[in-house]
Amino acid sequence: MRTLPLDHPGVADHRSPGRFLWWLARGQWQTLVGGMVFGIVWMSCQAVMPAVIGSAIDEGVAARDEGQLLRWAGLLAGIGLVQAVSGIVRHRFAVTNWLITAYRTVQLVGRQTTHLGGTLPRKVSTGEVVAIGTSDLNHLGGVMDVAARFAGAIVSFVLVAVILLQTSVTLGLVVLFGVPLLMLLIGPLLSPLQRRSARQRELMGHLSNTATDIVGGLRVLRGIGGEQVFLDRYRRESQTTRRAGVAVARLQSVLDALQVFLPGVFVVVVVWLGARYAVQGRITPGELVAFYGYSAFLMIPLRTATEYANKLIRARVSARRVCRVLALTPDVTDPEHPAPSPPPGAELYDARTGLRVRPGLLVALVSERPDETAVLADRLGMCTADPDRDVTLGGVALPDLRREEVRRRIVVSDTAATLFSGRLGDRLDVAGSGSPDAVLRAVDTASAGDVLDALPDGLDTVVAERGRSFSGGQRQRLVLARALTCDPEVLVLVEPTSAVDAHTEARIAQRLRGHRAGRTTVVTTTSPLMLDAVDEVAFLVDGRVSATGSHAELLASCPAYRAVVTRESADDPGKGLDGRDGRDGRDGMERAEALR
Repeated sequence: MRTLPLDHPGVADHRSPGRFLWWLARGQWQTLVGGMVFGIVWMSCQAVMPAVIGSAIDEGVAARDEGQLLRWAGLLAGIGLVQAVSGIVRHRFAVTNWLITAYRTVQLVGRQTTHLGGTLPRKVSTGEVVAIGTSDLNHLGGVMDVAARFAGAIVSFVLVAVILLQTSVTLGLVVLFGVPLLMLLIGPLLSPLQRRSARQRELMGHLSNTATDIVGGLRVLRGIGGEQVFLDRYRRESQTTRRAGVAVARLQSVLDALQVFLPGVFVVVVVWLGARYAVQGRITPGELVAFYGYSAFLMIPLRTATEYANKLIRARVSARRVCRVLALTPDVTDPEHPAPSPPPGAELYDARTGLRVRPGLLVALVSERPDETAVLADRLGMCTADPDRDVTLGGVALPDLRREEVRRRIVVSDTAATLFSGRLGDRLDVAGSGSPDAVLRAVDTASAGDVLDALPDGLDTVVAERGRSFSGGQRQRLVLARALTCDPEVLVLVEPTSAVDAHTEARIAQRLRGHRAGRTTVVTTTSPLMLDAVDEVAFLVDGRVSATGSHAELLASCPAYRAVVTRESADDPGKGLDGRDGRDGRDGMERAEALR
């Protein structure tokens, strides 16, 4: 038995579905061989039982020899015991093979997802990845599960054919040629089944993606009254998927029926021939009983062979999906010859906007268009689909550095960041490098102490998927605590306080300054409470830094900046957009001072 999950899943051969399945098989060849050995023993025991029963009838019952009858009965009991033990062990190996395949695939896809990062949602739908974990794992594991029985089916078929040839050449040849002929009759159904299964699998991925989008945007849909539109869309797609599933089931039902009908016809033919030979005296009554037993037994290897073919088809369809994900490459890759690492505390500079972030400062980015500063934040952390060479760290362009170094030294935490399920302490210290005290300090800086106090087990509390058990403001503060726990050289925060109230925002602004003292921090925001706490503000207009200075300096000298952060009209600095006195900026600073 093997310990799961594996320490390392290995490097998969994803050039084709067949190569991927072969790679999976080679990675667990010991358990596969073990399962096949016991599968052969298990099914061979069933194969020889009719011969033993026939001999017992001829030499014990017909000859009235009690000693021979007891001898054959004892042999039959021994074979039954061996069959029972080998069947149990074979089943354990089959379950182990299924689990190893499933875990290895999960680990491969999980590592690839982490490796791709932000590239993944740009190149493949969420539903496609979800479907791998919900349906493809079962198909991939299923083909490894049935492999042991399939090996036993082949060996037992040969064994029965040899026994029949020794008894009757005609019956032996019927078995040798009849069984492959039955498989050929089923063969034409396998290719259409593969095409229909692939189509159904594709539609299921699209449907899962649609469901994910609807659930993720349910609150927005309710706000704009779009629930019915998306419900109708989901119904149409689900009906299309249902029809594809029915098409697969229709062909599958024919295949399943043939798995029963064709072997049944074959059994009738073999029994009919055997009965004629018995009447003619060419075989004994015991051999006739044995022939009938063989005919009934041969249904097992026949159905096992067709089951293996069926599962292999489904596994190839699933393997193709996995290979598609594994073949994706991240937008950002390591350079062939990485540049030397900039010294710690290097300056971050963006030539496109003219932004210069001096080391050790808390810098705020302000723009009338929030998406403009959000895009700049992604560029500063090399998180865009097409990273450019305009952003430099210590004079070295980010694409010239190893990706691991950029991710370690510059961390971007945006508003779309979510919490993964698991123990809260582990989810906040994702790198595993922080001490419990460091986590608690980050929680305090993010003003999330009340969230922690309300949890029954504190940091040991298990977080639900995507942190859905927390409110929007609670999730935002915990995400901020997670970013602070990483303690990178450069931390870029996108609207870190957009979902919290003014009192909480003021506490976070003041504590953030002390927490990140001596480290470089960039914040995108238009909140006066946060802007009043930073060292420097960079105001962007049309994608360029048009003014820099403290919050107070820009309020006094830059009408456009004042209009953005106080919502007053730039043409009439004495009046706000609603006609009231434009003193919101000063009021905000006074509120922040009072809250301190």
